[in-house]
Amino acid sequence: MSRRPRLHIFDLDGTLIHGSAAPVEISRQLGLLDEIGEVERDLVAGRIGPREYAVRVHALWTDLTEAHVTAAFEAAPWLLGIREVWSEIRAGGDYCAVISLSPSFFVERLLDWGAHAAHGSRFPEIPFTRPVDPMGILSAAAKVEIAGRLCTEFGVALDACIAYGDSLSDAAIFAAVPTAVAVNADHHLAGLATHTYAGSDLREAYELVRPVG
Repeated sequence: MSRRPRLHIFDLDGTLIHGSAAPVEISRQLGLLDEIGEVERDLVAGRIGPREYAVRVHALWTDLTEAHVTAAFEAAPWLLGIREVWSEIRAGGDYCAVISLSPSFFVERLLDWGAHAAHGSRFPEIPFTRPVDPMGILSAAAKVEIAGRLCTEFGVALDACIAYGDSLSDAAIFAAVPTAVAVNADHHLAGLATHTYAGSDLREAYELVRPVG
């Protein structure tokens, strides 16, 4: 009997990007590390939610260009082995997707690395001439909703999904799927993960859930 296809769902910030986040790397290119640090601290402390976070980073990035985004993407501290893992997932008949609260204009670049799907918060076109639409900003609950849509699209059951994440925004998706890998995770995922990985190589994390045979 053939094995059922699986959907691997990856978080971006703190998971695929080791010890950092897309907005931080973008802000680094703009010389705004102190400013983004303050916004990040407010988010982590729960003083603001994803929508207010998006409004504030949008306000910081008034001078943002596609060149800044490209530089941030290329310089980000990515885990090793991402493309190799996704290639193996594809070769085995499984699917891989990235679902992140970070801007879609950054997240969608991972389609070129082999992801079947990449979803992020919708920001205006760069350079910004319009405000952020709060309805386009993703939340932890939205990750579960998008995962459900992807399951339908790919013909995968939700109970055949594997989630990879690191923080509170991944708790909902961890609770919704049977297998979850905490990657360099904080205390918010304690007790929710099937497997735990600390390190800098996605190949090692994937080894925890690689199909046998």
